[in-house]
Amino acid sequence: QVQLVESGGGLVQAGGSLRLSCAASGGTFSFNVMGWYRQAPGSQRELVARISTAGATNIADSVKGRFTISRDSGKNTVYLQMNSLKPEDTAVYYCNLYLPGRDYWGQGTQVTVSS
Repeated sequence: QVQLVESGGGLVQAGGSLRLSCAASGGTFSFNVMGWYRQAPGSQRELVARISTAGATNIADSVKGRFTISRDSGKNTVYLQMNSLKPEDTAVYYCNLYLPGRDYWGQGTQVTVSS
């Protein structure tokens, strides 16, 4: 059974940095897209960034230039480096693994940015 284990959330002051990690296990991931979504209270879940096994990335305009997504395919792990954090980045961040025909989600990790 596929499992996604997230780590790295927390509380940080505006302008600070955090690094999220998500490790996938329990399956064969020869082709996939891994990424991060976030959901703030009262808002819909939105894409933050994602990266394919080929290294192609999609980054939300709201975080371009501040967030970087990377992956270690040998470890089936994806990272989100978040710099210059703003209060509006506060949300629960969810790791996502897309396999052809299936989506998997992590349990979510809280990121809180204080002003």
